[in-house]
Amino acid sequence: MRARLTRVVAALGVGLLIAIVTLVVATVATWPDVAALALTDPGFTAFIDRYQERRRTDTRLPALRWEPVADSLISVHLKRAVVSAEDMEFFNHEGFSTTEIRQAIREAIAERERPRGASTITQQLAKNLWLSSSRNPLRKLREVMLTRQLERSLDKRRILEVYLNVVEFGPGVYGAEAASRVYFGKPAADLTEYEAAMLAAGLPRPSRWHPGVTSRSYDAYVADILGRMERATFLWRYVDGPDGLPPQQ
Repeated sequence: MRARLTRVVAALGVGLLIAIVTLVVATVATWPDVAALALTDPGFTAFIDRYQERRRTDTRLPALRWEPVADSLISVHLKRAVVSAEDMEFFNHEGFSTTEIRQAIREAIAERERPRGASTITQQLAKNLWLSSSRNPLRKLREVMLTRQLERSLDKRRILEVYLNVVEFGPGVYGAEAASRVYFGKPAADLTEYEAAMLAAGLPRPSRWHPGVTSRSYDAYVADILGRMERATFLWRYVDGPDGLPPQQ
């Protein structure tokens, strides 16, 4: 009996080892070239690919709109709005924000709801480019590893540039340029503070919140972001404000 049990345990051990090795090999074989993003733009994203797949089975979904542009062609107001709304510590952390995590927990306790994601812009970029919205522990581990690689391989301005070019701003609308043209009929370089705040406010719920919708909650969040932008004057020195100050009116 003992000998049989020993053989079973040994077989399980070998099987587990084979499974682990297989997983590692598969992960290495499919791991993205994160460093390449420092010089080249992504030709696809996991989220856009999934949207296109859904649209193939549901033709009622809007056609994909995605027009990546250079950092210099994205309004400084949108950069300020998105950082103010999504990750105020973006230019000072190394990919993860303990302040955001604590705030998410406080909000969950106050509202008796499950904590929100509390993801930084870098974490969101990793997820948008290569992962899914799943809460699977292995997926979260990949997100952590990819976030660290992004922070090591790209500077903050480049991370924000790529993020603004791939994030979803509405059904089928990805990236700042497409969003600006769809909702305001002009290039992203010409967005005003208010228009930028409207786009940033839709990021948590892009299928429901975006310019043109009627929602008190959305309008209140737009006003909140405008207030954050006004208070966060330090952001000007990171997003091309002359001498770190707001442009003269």
